[in-house]
Amino acid sequence: MKTITFIGNGNMALSIAKGLKNSYKIEVVGRDRKKLESFEEKLGVHVKKSLLDNFNIEDKNILLCVKPANVEEVSKKLQGRAEVLYSVLAGTGIQKLKDHFNTSAVVRAMPNLAASVGKSMTTLTGDTTYKEEAQTLFNSIGSTRWLANEKEIDIATALAGSGPAYLALIAESLSDGAVKQGLKREDAMAIMRGLFDGFGELIQEIHPALLKDGVMSPGGTTAAGYAALEKGNVRNACIEAIEEAYKKAVKL
Repeated sequence: MKTITFIGNGNMALSIAKGLKNSYKIEVVGRDRKKLESFEEKLGVHVKKSLLDNFNIEDKNILLCVKPANVEEVSKKLQGRAEVLYSVLAGTGIQKLKDHFNTSAVVRAMPNLAASVGKSMTTLTGDTTYKEEAQTLFNSIGSTRWLANEKEIDIATALAGSGPAYLALIAESLSDGAVKQGLKREDAMAIMRGLFDGFGELIQEIHPALLKDGVMSPGGTTAAGYAALEKGNVRNACIEAIEEAYKKAVKL
């Protein structure tokens, strides 16, 4: 079983590790021994734990999960030359990673928190020599899409990487709407979860516009609710959310 070495032990690293733990051996590197032990406990399997200072990355498959602002600091604490560096850092370009880390290849990846349940939509770009291996690795936590360049992955970061937060807002708002009209909170949440579960399957095969048209009968309840969403400028707000998140990814 191949070993993946995580540098960083935050929420994203844990989410990805949960998806990989049955297919790969997990090694995790961090600054604090207690946090590394907590990572192992939450993951539920034994992992090899190492402190960051003077850690040797020679010939390792590295999965970089630190904060973008800490790239330079973290890189100075490492020794050796990695076989490949997979980075999940938003807005951190391949050239910057090559400038700071000693590695034979770099692949940028943008998974999302659904990695922990094996449902991440992960976008990838970088050294095409590792395209197949990168897809195999990240297919272990969901599905993947290889993109042509870094501009595209920064846009994808705004969509797939940040998207769970946007959908969470929609889910919460729809539930609140049902509660406002008199539905019990517990019932509203259960119905909302069922809605998202079914919709997730439908959207794989049917274009969103066709899904909408299939539900919206003339003069019906859906048409009335949809008109309220358009009045609230929800469509444009979603478009602008992607634009602003993309701009932020570029600035990071």
